[in-house]
Amino acid sequence: MSIQKTIDRARLGEKLPEMPWYVQQFIDYKLPDLSPSTLLEYVRDYESFFNWIRAEGLSAAPALKDVTLEELESLRMENITAYRLYLTTRTEGTNSRTTVTRKLSALRSMFHYLSQIAEDEHFYPLLKRNVMAKIEIKRTNKPKDTAAKLKGKILEEEELTSFIDYIREGYAADVANNKQALYAHAKNKERDACIASLILNSGLRVSEVINLNMNDLDLGNKLLHVMRKGNNDETFKTPVYYRDQARLNLERYLALRDTEYAAPKREKALFLAVPNGQKEGKRMTKRAIQAMIIKYAKRFGKPYLTVHKLRHSFATDYYLQNDIYKTKEQLGHASTETTEIYAHLTDKTMSEAIERRGNEE
Repeated sequence: MSIQKTIDRARLGEKLPEMPWYVQQFIDYKLPDLSPSTLLEYVRDYESFFNWIRAEGLSAAPALKDVTLEELESLRMENITAYRLYLTTRTEGTNSRTTVTRKLSALRSMFHYLSQIAEDEHFYPLLKRNVMAKIEIKRTNKPKDTAAKLKGKILEEEELTSFIDYIREGYAADVANNKQALYAHAKNKERDACIASLILNSGLRVSEVINLNMNDLDLGNKLLHVMRKGNNDETFKTPVYYRDQARLNLERYLALRDTEYAAPKREKALFLAVPNGQKEGKRMTKRAIQAMIIKYAKRFGKPYLTVHKLRHSFATDYYLQNDIYKTKEQLGHASTETTEIYAHLTDKTMSEAIERRGNEE
């Protein structure tokens, strides 16, 4: 099981006893199909909703676990509309349209289960009236819209290798007057360049990168064994190929992994960091990798660049040489609908390349 899944499963176990019994039953029903991370988000969404109906006087429950099915049955369309409005306009923690859609979808999924699948001892539905069935939830992110938002915010063509070279060499010149930054860079530049190179040459998600172990790596075949997002078979890892440039960066990092990061024999993680005040290397965290990429991106002149945009950068470049189905498999997408983003992005990339070629002639 991945590190994050282990953490999220523990958090899920802590939160479930605070929920009504029927929520616990729904989560048990979905457990074989959804990851602990997704189910934890569901529970958090229900926590928000139940707290809201209690605050609005729509439930007399003294605690979350006491919200009754009868109180859910008595909700009206105007209540759901008010909740949607609350999510989008509250002064603290205002949600994006995508987040609101996800929260309402989580509610609709549970209400559907309670009214259409779950039964009481007399074989009747647990929920006799389902107000969420009346709610229309429109898709907020179409591939074309997502592509438009990414326009100009990913690395293209020679920028992919330039960014890796900058991490290894160029950054030092930009922080020449900062001894602390220079020291940290000298210590971590091979590791940092390797992580960026691996994403830019394979399209891995950051969660997949942090979960990599030493025995997941096959240098000879330029292959990684990856715990893919959405795969609930915890015994199976998907083989993912990477380009030759990543192999060269991996070799440079591996040559110093054990000594530079004081890697204990028990530590299986591929990418390590030595926490402040400690002597032994430990698995890098998701937050550390995200902060690392942002640090280099700002100095590189691409302040909008993030770890996930490195993945988009690889995918756009990969799609130019391959079809949508190969790109889908390489990225681990559940459907080609998500991969369509790169069809829209490469249309723009190719048209700009043609214009540049025309200007050069």
